[in-house]
Amino acid sequence: MKEFKKILFPIDFSESVNKLIPYVLTLAQAFNSRVHLLYVARDFQYLTSFHVPHPSLDQLETEVLENAQKMITRVGEENFPSGYITRVLRGDAAGEIIRYAQAEKIDLIVMGTHGRKGLDRTLFGSVAANVVKNSPVPVMVINPHKV
Repeated sequence: MKEFKKILFPIDFSESVNKLIPYVLTLAQAFNSRVHLLYVARDFQYLTSFHVPHPSLDQLETEVLENAQKMITRVGEENFPSGYITRVLRGDAAGEIIRYAQAEKIDLIVMGTHGRKGLDRTLFGSVAANVVKNSPVPVMVINPHKV
């Protein structure tokens, strides 16, 4: 039987995260796994074309990353008492999730889908779909609106 000793749980701090945690906990307990919590912040350098002063962007990015680290640590403390690892990265969410999974030798990725449709999906794409398509490891995708 395949064991999933390292489970990656990418989160976005939306309310849907709380609906997914019980699934991640069940898997982590069943396989005695370490959960890796990952948040990927968008790189703010794309805003330089709007003529926002560079020091302002740097300060904003620093604050976002620091607050994300506090929030992801709180998620871990409140929900994963048997152990977790947190990581905050910046960049393209799908790309960073896949890179992290490869670098950390993750066995399973568990993530939610927002279930976007129509124009929203066209404009924003689907991080989950990109990860499923390009992941080197199995991906469990859960629609939090259906559970």
